[in-house]
Amino acid sequence: MLYFAKCSADYGLTEAEIRDGFFSALAKLGARRKVIAVPPDFTRFHSQAGQLTRLAFQYYGKNLQAILPALGTHFPMTEAEIEAMFGDLPRHLFRIHHWKEDLFTLGEVPGEFVFEVSEGKLDYEWPAQVNKLLVEGGFDLILSIGQVVPHEVIGMANYNKNIFVGTGGQESINKSHFLGAVYGIERIMGRADTPVRRVLNYASDNFARQMPIVYVLTVIGKNSTGQMALKGLFIGDDYECFQLASELSLTINFDLLDKPLKKVVVYLDPQEFKSTWLGNKSIYRTRMAIADGGELIVLAPGLREFGEDPEIDRLIRKYGYRTTPEVMQFVKENSDLQNNLSAAAHLIHGSPENRFTVIYCPGYISREEIESVNFRYGELAPMLARYDPAKMQDGFNILPDGEELFYISNPALGLWATKERFNN
Repeated sequence: MLYFAKCSADYGLTEAEIRDGFFSALAKLGARRKVIAVPPDFTRFHSQAGQLTRLAFQYYGKNLQAILPALGTHFPMTEAEIEAMFGDLPRHLFRIHHWKEDLFTLGEVPGEFVFEVSEGKLDYEWPAQVNKLLVEGGFDLILSIGQVVPHEVIGMANYNKNIFVGTGGQESINKSHFLGAVYGIERIMGRADTPVRRVLNYASDNFARQMPIVYVLTVIGKNSTGQMALKGLFIGDDYECFQLASELSLTINFDLLDKPLKKVVVYLDPQEFKSTWLGNKSIYRTRMAIADGGELIVLAPGLREFGEDPEIDRLIRKYGYRTTPEVMQFVKENSDLQNNLSAAAHLIHGSPENRFTVIYCPGYISREEIESVNFRYGELAPMLARYDPAKMQDGFNILPDGEELFYISNPALGLWATKERFNN
């Protein structure tokens, strides 16, 4: 059922519209005595989930008894990140999702179904896992809050991904990521109906109907003054709210270009992007726009590691970002990748497939480390001086010496592709 839907593609919803719309939806749910909020972590800072979680606390008061950031495989939030995103919400409410142990398996999506949606590429069963607190905590409302935006693994982020991946387990995350990678990132990005989404929808329909989940979905984009604004708010307990949010996101977060880009410069905010696990959104989100033989420069002042999990970091360093056939061969021959398929998927997603050049300009990682994982290295200081984020505007830029480039200030907020490549 859809409880609320409103969008303002040009200007964004006002704080009063957000508050009134959210509260009106909650009122339709009736009284709830024990509520848990599941917002994203700091890597989705711009989702406005922090504001919506604060509003949920205003509405429910002491009946909001827990906040479980959907970490997936990410590091737990720091105190500074919690304060920046959630303000003065009581700290005792926050729980940490431990993706390797805090799990409850609701059921298994059969291998025959995975075989069907993957077009015969994979045939393993997929465990529908969630944090055990969501099942055993006695909650009569689970508020799943987050942003719908193009995503490299599932096509469009959020909806039941926030539950099954954000609070999921090692096996489920590994297998869902690998399914998306094997099917093909360029067949998935920006599409609501994908093999990974179908697997998650199967789990929702068959194993999670008893869970009192209500989805609070946002669509974020820049307004006329260049500021982040909430362009759409959709609240419901089924697929309809996700479908509506996806349709809006495609009009706001998706840049369809007439011709490929020869040079792209992407800036990674140091507070948000500290690893290539996250920073490679600069590759994921632009790969369908960059010309063969083109160049991607990644300005990454906060980059200090590859993976946010120690084992994934080790695997990235061991194998590097290689072509899809190379990674698939590594998986066949090495048990460490077989046991961590999300890392294998990430290596595929982060590869330019020898089609264009990636120059990483890190703040804290050495030249040797960058080059060891198959990227080219760039000195950060001179690159920041030449491509000054304070002087660049999103989109096409021409420098004083005549160099032309396409600049992206935050790759997490959109998807860029040529019309020909996306339609094909």
